[in-house]
Amino acid sequence: MRIQGLIFDLDGTLLNTLDDIADSWNTVLEKRGYPTHPVSSYRYFVGEGAENLAHKVIPETIHDEKIIEACLSDWKNIYSSHWNVKTTLYDGIASTLQVLKSKDLSLSVLSNKYHEMTKKMVEYFFGKSIFNCILGAGQFAKKPDPQAAEFIARNQSISPEHFLFLGDSGIDMQTASAAGMHAAGVLWGFRDEKELLKNGANYLLKEPADLISLVEKII
Repeated sequence: MRIQGLIFDLDGTLLNTLDDIADSWNTVLEKRGYPTHPVSSYRYFVGEGAENLAHKVIPETIHDEKIIEACLSDWKNIYSSHWNVKTTLYDGIASTLQVLKSKDLSLSVLSNKYHEMTKKMVEYFFGKSIFNCILGAGQFAKKPDPQAAEFIARNQSISPEHFLFLGDSGIDMQTASAAGMHAAGVLWGFRDEKELLKNGANYLLKEPADLISLVEKII
């Protein structure tokens, strides 16, 4: 087995986005008089796209679709100007990506965050030369559906079995498995080791530098 490409999840894998997501949603909830949530709770709310996140943070007693759509619209407006207030790269990510790029590997990003924001954030934090393909939600079904991951494989002319898929959630591990890729769970993100292993992680990484060792071992 030879790794030729890597696909990275965004939130909780490349970037710690939790505070900005939580602050933006709590602003929406507070303005409407709804209960807010501690930042730590958002670790388990995120990962399935903005629409699913809205259903999780808004009280079940007021799950009216029109209200949810209005709240989601408010959140998008707020988040569009607050997405880089507290968001940071995880320690070691930048240098790890540079090393991987120097090995002539294909590097891509696949997120359930809507596509325009995914692209904007990736280019802001990493520039335009690191990643070969950047894909957010919109064109394909969201993860864990494998369509988007399979598209990246075709786009890069690399067979799925030669990809390593990195993410911090069970959804990412399920996506990797469904696409026929190798699943690597990162332990610096939003979820824990138990969830990653339960959902099919082939490898666990404690810190970004471990990815270099793994790739060198199986390249």
